[in-house]
Amino acid sequence: MRLMPIGTVRPGMRLGKRIYNEDGLTLLGERVELTESLIQRLAEHGIDFIYIDDPRTDDIMVQELLSDETRIRATAEIRNAFRKMMDDSVRRKWVSNYHLGKNFRDVLSMIIDDLSSHKDAMIMLGNIQVMDDYLYQHSLNVCIYTTMLAMSHGYSREELMTIGLGSLLHDIGKTQIPTDVLKKQGKLTREEYEIIKRHAEYGFRFLKDEPNIPLLAAHCALQHHERLDGSGYPRGLKGSDIHEYARWIGIADSYDAMTTHRVYRSAMLPHQALEVLFTGTGTLYEKQKVEIFRDKIAIYPIGVSVRINTGESGVVVDLNASMPMRPIVRILQDADGQDVAEPYEIDLSKKLHLIITDVNDINPNSL
Repeated sequence: MRLMPIGTVRPGMRLGKRIYNEDGLTLLGERVELTESLIQRLAEHGIDFIYIDDPRTDDIMVQELLSDETRIRATAEIRNAFRKMMDDSVRRKWVSNYHLGKNFRDVLSMIIDDLSSHKDAMIMLGNIQVMDDYLYQHSLNVCIYTTMLAMSHGYSREELMTIGLGSLLHDIGKTQIPTDVLKKQGKLTREEYEIIKRHAEYGFRFLKDEPNIPLLAAHCALQHHERLDGSGYPRGLKGSDIHEYARWIGIADSYDAMTTHRVYRSAMLPHQALEVLFTGTGTLYEKQKVEIFRDKIAIYPIGVSVRINTGESGVVVDLNASMPMRPIVRILQDADGQDVAEPYEIDLSKKLHLIITDVNDINPNSL
């Protein structure tokens, strides 16, 4: 299968990978034939990329980091807790909920166990193939990214639980933001942006006294928008005054926001989002942390179409963990755009004179 921008998908193509609904259940299964109306519906729900079945790449498999059981449980807990917090009666007063912390600790334990069985896996795009409310899916994505980084950094199980809870609940304060501001489709006014910024303090205020939620997790919610140079919010903290966990979460949060469809812009691909992160190293983010993040990211995700400097094009079929910028590419078209008689693979980690020049420059008629 191959990963395609929704704008290049044509009726008659078949899904290569399931699409989930907001409950984490399968909405459209593999091999479903796509119609014009289905494609339009996916686009309207903010899905910018989907995996398409392609005989020349039918051996390509994308590893699922979470089991179906974990994904469904995590999605349900996030959705149920956040929806409850959005209720007007809860907004008017902070209500402690003993089961909230316990339920999320159970979810975190499942996520850690799943990720532990894929220690060498790289972070793939987490927001595609899911038709869900942005806030819920974003919370899960940031948790997955942050937990994988924390595991590679060597944190203990209890430390993973704390940073995992902090990342999973980092945006819970947004449940206290008026919906018309939170989901506004146009540009925010200065006043509306100031309202949005309050979510960090709201999240801390709610989590700090919550049973079974570590106080440090609450500080992650408070500090995940703080930046090295003091330009962040809510307190304008600088450097080491920002807890290390929050600095990790800040990078994962920014990356997922950029690689997720928003009402005001389409999703970026990983290499584009990483370029933005690197422009902020030394001022917004620590260079060392961004470099570690880069080394765990599938910069060119499996299935994405690429063109190399010879003019040939094909699909990424595998990753090189030691050189994430240089994946293995299956060449499908020659420099003139003609299908090659026998597709062949090039390991860019061994052919250093070859570089990727374009991503997703696809001719749908070639499929």
